[in-house]
Amino acid sequence: MLDLFADDAPWSEPLAEGAVILRRLVRDEGAALLALVLDVAAQNPFHHRITPGGHRMSVAMTNCGDLGWSTDARGYQYSEQDQATGRHWPPMPPRFRQLATAAAAQAGFADFQPDACLINRYEPGAKLTLHQDKDEKDLRQPIVSVSLGLPAVFQFGGFERGDATQRVLLEHGDVVVWGGPSRLRFHGILPLKAGVHPVAGAYRYNITFRRAR
Repeated sequence: MLDLFADDAPWSEPLAEGAVILRRLVRDEGAALLALVLDVAAQNPFHHRITPGGHRMSVAMTNCGDLGWSTDARGYQYSEQDQATGRHWPPMPPRFRQLATAAAAQAGFADFQPDACLINRYEPGAKLTLHQDKDEKDLRQPIVSVSLGLPAVFQFGGFERGDATQRVLLEHGDVVVWGGPSRLRFHGILPLKAGVHPVAGAYRYNITFRRAR
């Protein structure tokens, strides 16, 4: 039985209305989740996408599920196939789907069923600038974001890019869920600091679940 009073027990840390960090929620199964990530990457390798403005993203990404998110000169889009290869995305592992649904429910969003899973790999110096997740058709559905590997500083802002941001450290096994009144808040990741994680080595991996259609 889980001892809720143990120093390493999971706990919830509110960020804003409709947004919460589920600290250490999946820390104990981090190695198993990372193995699933690497299995997806073996089928669809990590790739540095090019933004519509012609910039190479510092974060490498892959996808799994019915739909995958990508960016190129034509813009940002979800599609059933990787536009770079013409192949369908790998299927979403059942454990990923279970994790996303359970975490969303714990954060107050019942019946979340993701159809897209974006996986980002960060190396030292990689970052994700402030942005909104707004390419999904149903913005009533939350975002579920899982951190594995090296720690990173997560920025969680307001509804305009220039709004003040909270800066919180995300560590291996933390899960962030946001939706409802916080669904369109700007968020990002500051440049990753170098280090070596016992499970993930020199990288941080971020598994993000969405309902895209």
